[in-house]
Amino acid sequence: MSWPLVLAFLWLIAANVIAMFPSRDNHWRNAYALIAIGVPILGLVTWQDGPVWGMLLLLGAASVLRWPLVYLWRHLSPRPQRR
Repeated sequence: MSWPLVLAFLWLIAANVIAMFPSRDNHWRNAYALIAIGVPILGLVTWQDGPVWGMLLLLGAASVLRWPLVYLWRHLSPRPQRR
């Protein structure tokens, strides 16, 4: 197993452990830190182990960080026009 995959699996374990503890800001600060650390790891995994592992890791990270993705989707989706 390559070292980027080991880092990715450690990132997933750390993200799940962080999610178990209560937070005053609903884990948003933790989510920003996890995104900042996870994007380079995702790039390394995709570069070294191929796009299949990269997509699997992306799906795993999206399942952990689903609320930032929901808010991003809501922000980017068009809203109906009011008259």
